[in-house]
Amino acid sequence: MQIARSLLGEIVEHALRDTPNECCGVVASRAGVATAVHATENLSASPFRFEIDGLTLMRLMDRIENGGEDLGAIYHSHTRSAPYPSQTDVNFAALWPGVEWLIVGVSKNAEPEVRSYLIADGRISDAELEVT
Repeated sequence: MQIARSLLGEIVEHALRDTPNECCGVVASRAGVATAVHATENLSASPFRFEIDGLTLMRLMDRIENGGEDLGAIYHSHTRSAPYPSQTDVNFAALWPGVEWLIVGVSKNAEPEVRSYLIADGRISDAELEVT
């Protein structure tokens, strides 16, 4: 996915703002280029997992698709571990084939790190994240 530095900044700011809990949201895209970031509330309010309200997510999906865009990525943060998919992430990704997973690692002693993955059939692979 190609993403503007300003949009990536919105995601990182969201992760920092919601720390110590995980943040979550979605990225709209067109032809592999991120067009908008949609922050959502983590209903779990937990540092270990995230949950997006189903109705909120469906409304966002409708808005994205009605605008001629795609769901390019689902993003969330890891506040106590590296930005690598957990087993919970892998299980959730099974419901969203073909969608990239952006994970922001935020910890007290390091700069935020953003990584992108594709998760298919329980297998995790790095996805290119081109910041422009």
